[in-house]
Amino acid sequence: ATMVSSQSLRYWLLPLVVAHFCLSAGRAAGGKVSAIIVLGDSTVDPGNNDFIHTIAKANFPPYGRDFDGGVATGRFSNGRLVTDFLSEAFGLPPSVPAYLDPGCTIDQLAMGVSFASGGTGLDDLTARIASVIPLRQQLEYLKEYKERLRAAKGSAAADEIMAEALYIFSIGTNDFIVNYLALPLRPAQYTAVEYVAYLVGLAEAAVRDAYDLGARKVDFTGLAPFGCVPSARTMNRDAPGECDEEHNRLAAAFNAQLQDAVARLNADLAGARVVYADTYNAVSAIVASPSDYGFENVAQGCCGTGIIETSVLCGLDEPLTCPDADKYAFFDSVHPSERTYRIIADHLLNTALRVFL
Repeated sequence: ATMVSSQSLRYWLLPLVVAHFCLSAGRAAGGKVSAIIVLGDSTVDPGNNDFIHTIAKANFPPYGRDFDGGVATGRFSNGRLVTDFLSEAFGLPPSVPAYLDPGCTIDQLAMGVSFASGGTGLDDLTARIASVIPLRQQLEYLKEYKERLRAAKGSAAADEIMAEALYIFSIGTNDFIVNYLALPLRPAQYTAVEYVAYLVGLAEAAVRDAYDLGARKVDFTGLAPFGCVPSARTMNRDAPGECDEEHNRLAAAFNAQLQDAVARLNADLAGARVVYADTYNAVSAIVASPSDYGFENVAQGCCGTGIIETSVLCGLDEPLTCPDADKYAFFDSVHPSERTYRIIADHLLNTALRVFL
């Protein structure tokens, strides 16, 4: 745990600020989904962290180098995120804007919005460690967003947007890698089994809160095998360079209990459709047979040396960044490359999310 802690602390080193550009919104949707509304962590943060006092940012090169215009928007990727691809697939704009971006109008946000914050978790303590936006605050922003919609479009139209939107939750990994596995407080309070149950309880409560605000179409994305991200391989003391199977077992345990919670939610919430979206198997398949997916490297990130750099460290080691991120499953030592995000999005559309298409 000490080794993980020291490396985790390297994640939050010093802020770098560059210009952020609001993504222009495209045409309105004509399908079954009125908007994509996103809550979660760095896997779905399009740049909210650019507008808060935190070191957990990605608004500088090499991030965003394959995004439209080569702009580092704050996405922890070389390009787009899963939620961007999903938005496009539902006939909505090709990227989901950040709620805190002052350059985005309510008309743009009415077709898609992300409240997500890189470094956050289900556990409030996780957000405090990184000085980022806790999930409960994201839900407060969702409430504020609903009021802004009502003011701009009237109550009936706003309520329809809220009811027909697809809500995507992608959160939980940081509760383990930044919190439980790195710092002593939560392990002193909870066994690993108890902590998983605690987190799933928070996830279930968050969906109920969103339901109370009007959510009826909800996707809660399970955890990927985070023991296979490059930084976890680097810090695997028992088998350096290999996936940390203890970490993966925690992800699998969380996912199993999350599926039980989804079943309870569907039984309890009248008129709601809640789905569990599996990413564990999709990422595991890429890691097991990278060449089947066109990848040459799954053990290192594209950025820097590829073994530990993320966020600010990627900026510091930008000259070492690989020339072609499409050959790498991970862009930095924690986050997938745009190509991996696209594969995950296709997987979700062919499985859990097909009910909403």
